[in-house]
Amino acid sequence: MNTTVHLAQQAEADELLGRSALAALVGMLLDQQIPMEWAFAGPYTIAQRLGRTDLDAHEIAAYEPDAFAELLSTKPAVHRYPGSMAHRVQQLCQYLVENYDGEASAVWADADTGVELLKRLQALPGFGKQKAQIFLALLGKQYGVTPKGWREAAGGYGEAGSHRSVADITGPESLAKVRAHKQEAKRAAKAAKAAKES
Repeated sequence: MNTTVHLAQQAEADELLGRSALAALVGMLLDQQIPMEWAFAGPYTIAQRLGRTDLDAHEIAAYEPDAFAELLSTKPAVHRYPGSMAHRVQQLCQYLVENYDGEASAVWADADTGVELLKRLQALPGFGKQKAQIFLALLGKQYGVTPKGWREAAGGYGEAGSHRSVADITGPESLAKVRAHKQEAKRAAKAAKAAKES
């Protein structure tokens, strides 16, 4: 895996995301309730604090849980909820160790179809359908992982030219477009909820 991405909007963090399948997966896992670029900078911060140049699923899976939570909690914290996210990152790594010998890219390496890959992603701890679809779109749009039917399996996130998710971020301009789309979606959801209640 070696690609150029601009998900964290920080050179060192993006360089790691471009070459490390596990970093990309962990970034996606962290992407909830915090700004996208903060989430995707997380894997680089974790690697730095471990004194490594990459993340290792075996090392993280075996790490003492309280010590790992402390690692993510140290200021500046890796996430708004560093304790619970530390637990989730460890669960993800334990799953990868048990099912893929710790090799994150094995999740998608031999997937023949988008549907099969979506199933594999949804089986990962912390990956619901939406997160799995967004990551599938990210793999297809930016990492060159394009099994048959990947766009369809990714739903709206797989559409070419859309600005719906992190899968569409290639720089500051597209980040602004994705933010605007998310804010509009939130506004629409609020309006729909208000209309239902009135």
